Amino acid sequence: MEKILNFLKENRTFYFASVEDGKPKVRPFGFCMEHNGKLYFGMGKQKKSYQQVVANPNVEICTSNAQGQWIRISGVAVFDESEETMNKAFEVSPFLKTIYNEETGNVLGNFYIKDGVAEFADMKGNFEKIEF
Repeated sequence: MEKILNFLKENRTFYFASVEDGKPKVRPFGFCMEHNGKLYFGMGKQKKSYQQVVANPNVEICTSNAQGQWIRISGVAVFDESEETMNKAFEVSPFLKTIYNEETGNVLGNFYIKDGVAEFADMKGNFEKIEF
């Protein structure tokens, strides 16, 4: 988990893929955290991406670094509505409070990856697979 989180934190913009009408939809993400031994992400419940993941929870996340190394994470998104998880998300990334609050009406939907697989690779053919 530490290796996965470090790579995501070192490469703050990563790309999140969901499915809509049988077609992939990809957008940039920037928030992730470890909580209770699980890898968490969050998205606004007002967004189409949230509805896509509710309808089909199979997701992938991918990013790369300047050295030509990348990570691809796949698994099943499981939403976690607990107050504890919401508080942890706001603690890890206080900026989220400016987007998700009563004034804006936006609500953060936190989820963790179940049956996760992280694949690390590079242009030289190196490959490592971590199941979590």
